[in-house]
Amino acid sequence: MSFTHASIEKNVGLLALLVVLVVSVGGLVEIVPLFFQKYTTEPVEGLKPYTALQLEGRDIYIREGCNNCHSQMIRPFRAETERYGHYSVAGEFVYDHPFLWGSKRTGPDLARVGGRYSDDWHRIHLNNPRDVVPESNMPAFPWLTRAVLTGADTEAKLKAMKTLGVPYTEEDLRNARASVAGKTEQEALIAYLQDLGTTIKSVR
Repeated sequence: MSFTHASIEKNVGLLALLVVLVVSVGGLVEIVPLFFQKYTTEPVEGLKPYTALQLEGRDIYIREGCNNCHSQMIRPFRAETERYGHYSVAGEFVYDHPFLWGSKRTGPDLARVGGRYSDDWHRIHLNNPRDVVPESNMPAFPWLTRAVLTGADTEAKLKAMKTLGVPYTEEDLRNARASVAGKTEQEALIAYLQDLGTTIKSVR
């Protein structure tokens, strides 16, 4: 059989095999080298693991589906960096499991929201977004002020992250429960939001 364009198109099995081969080789060539480049595998200078409270807040962020409407990935384009700040760098997210980069922007990107607004602003915004952004279509999350964390699972969460390479200390694990017990879910979520994107800000 001659490998002409016409003959390959007429042979469905051969075409499928060649497509898989090309996609596999292309994927390997583009993805594998990233595992050996420091800027994609090592934390940026100054990066610290989430505190126990921030980690609980991140779990609430995921549970409430915030990442379905808010990306955490600023592309290296002028229109994005002028609006949101420095573009996202892989080394900022080496302690994130799972990653929450995303591409959905029903709401604004939150990659650099840390420190942009006060805690009070976030409280008002979470209780009723239209009190601070009249045109917002974000739902309100008033129940977060009533839900209180016990910290019962916090140490286990930190241990799980430690097995994935996050450098938590034994002291972090011992203090995990006490550092979140009695805090509201809203406080935890705000603690997480106030940390987003602050590492690059502090070293640039």
